[in-house]
Amino acid sequence: MLRTELNHHFNALLKPVEFKDYCPNGLQIEGSEQVHKIAFAVSATKDSITQAIALGADTLVVHHGLFWHFHGARTLTGHFGKRIFPLVQHNINLFAYHLPLDAHPKIGNAAVLGQLIGCHQQNAFGDYQGSPTGIEGLLAEPISAKALSQKLQTVLNHPVILASPDEQQIIESIGIITGGANSDWALAQKAGLDAYITGEISEHDWHESQENGIHMFAGGHHATEKFGIQALMQKLQTKFPLECVFIDSNNPA
Repeated sequence: MLRTELNHHFNALLKPVEFKDYCPNGLQIEGSEQVHKIAFAVSATKDSITQAIALGADTLVVHHGLFWHFHGARTLTGHFGKRIFPLVQHNINLFAYHLPLDAHPKIGNAAVLGQLIGCHQQNAFGDYQGSPTGIEGLLAEPISAKALSQKLQTVLNHPVILASPDEQQIIESIGIITGGANSDWALAQKAGLDAYITGEISEHDWHESQENGIHMFAGGHHATEKFGIQALMQKLQTKFPLECVFIDSNNPA
């Protein structure tokens, strides 16, 4: 298919124009006009880019792209240049979708993770400049905080930090915002939810979440954000006869 067709498909599915994100969503680097093989990864890193090249991909689609507003203007030197130049030299398209892939109600990071732990009746949750960033819902089978922590560890294949007022308390309602949304446990409290799942946790959030009656689970930034990009890949494969491959990353953070 043409790059413009792929871009149109992603725009229709993920609706990036509806989000005020802190990065540009969509096509970040323009490469080959013809798209035959697409690599998908959580982040555009030296490792994922090197693997995409080795696999013969002409397009790389990621959740974490290369350009962020908080970085400001950057020179193409050092590690940043070593990410950019191989993509340009090999004529590889780079697409990146941040909040649109976090918040999508069907294939978003939070939505898919919620489905995997038995969360149903999912609705939009979180707020970044007026846009949702995750989901909230009810567990089909309410379980204790300790049991949910163990279930999450299995689903994520990653250690889980649990900050809990009582690990034996039963959890019924939960909010999920994957990645680095550690302070948004306060939104779960405001919404009257029992628990909150994210990727990272800070020292003060560990204390404050449980002191405010919220069971907070932190399962790793990368580990909680592998689901959306894989779901996007699977959805694309059902619609177009393209060769697609997922590139995982050994990232414990």
